[in-house]
Amino acid sequence: MPAVELNNICKSYNDNLVVNNVSFTVAQGEIFGLIGPNGAGKTTTIRMMMDITKPDSGGISILGESLNEATKNRVGYLPEERGLYRKVRVLETLVYLASLKGLGVRAARSRAEELLKRVDMLPHKEKKVEELSRGMGQIIQFLVTLIHDPQLLVLDEPFAGLDPVNTKLLKEMILELRNQGKAIILSTHMMNEVEALCDRILMINKGCTVLYGELAEIKSRYRNNSVFLEFGGVLGDIGGVVGKKEHGDYVELFLDKETPPQKILRQLASRGVSVNRFEVSTPSLNEIFLQVVEKGR
Repeated sequence: MPAVELNNICKSYNDNLVVNNVSFTVAQGEIFGLIGPNGAGKTTTIRMMMDITKPDSGGISILGESLNEATKNRVGYLPEERGLYRKVRVLETLVYLASLKGLGVRAARSRAEELLKRVDMLPHKEKKVEELSRGMGQIIQFLVTLIHDPQLLVLDEPFAGLDPVNTKLLKEMILELRNQGKAIILSTHMMNEVEALCDRILMINKGCTVLYGELAEIKSRYRNNSVFLEFGGVLGDIGGVVGKKEHGDYVELFLDKETPPQKILRQLASRGVSVNRFEVSTPSLNEIFLQVVEKGR
C-alpha cells in the first residue's frame, strides 16, 4: 500500500487553476522529491495532502485512508513557514508539541532529550526558542516534525537558511528515517539535495506534471548522447563519433544514435589510448530543471 496516493487532484483560486490533474504515489521507505519553480503549485499540493485546504476534485489517500485526526498523528509536517513559540523553552516546546500528537509527557520528554542529544543541542534544552540562532531554531522545528515517530514526513524547504554543517546533519537524519522505512516527501529548490537524496521525483510547472519517475531514468532520458574522456596518446578519428568539444582537461565526444559508449571504449583500448576517465554524460537535475521550465514558458 502506498504511503501517499494522489489521483487527478485539481485546485483553483479565483478561476486560476493552480493544480491541474496532478497524480503521484509515494512508497514506504522512499524519499520522494516534489519540485518546481515558484508558483508552480507545490505548496498548494502539500496543503491539500495535509487537509489544510480541500481539492476541487480528485482523491487523496494518506497511509491508506483519507486524512483524519488519527492519521494526522502518524504524519510529520514541516511547513515552509516556520512557527515555534518564541518565549517557550526548547525542551518544553518539544514535549508540548509531542503531547499534541498523542505522546505521554514522560515518553515525550525522553524522546525529546534523545533527539536533542542526536543533534548536539541537549545543552540548550532550557534556552528559550528566541535565544537560539536561526539555524538552531530550524533544527528544533525539524525535531518537532519527527518527535512522535511518524510513518510519513512531509518536509517543505527543510534546508532553507541552514549552514553546510546543519545541512549535512539534516541529510544524515533524513537518510536514517528512510532506512527505518519511513516515507518522506521532500520539497525544495535545492536541486543538488534532491539529486543526493531522492529516489523518485515529481516536477510541477504551472500546476501540471512535467516530470515524474525515477531520478536515474529521468537523467538518462535527458542526457546528451556523449561521453567525457580524459586520455593520453593520439585520439584520431573514432567510428561513431560525430562531434568533439574541449573542456580543458577532458574532451566530450558526441556519438551518433547507433553507437553505444562501450563501442567507443573498445576502439580506444584497441588503439592503445591511455584512458584516465571515461564517463557517460548525464545532465544534473538543475540543468534538467532549467531546461523544462524554460521550455514551458
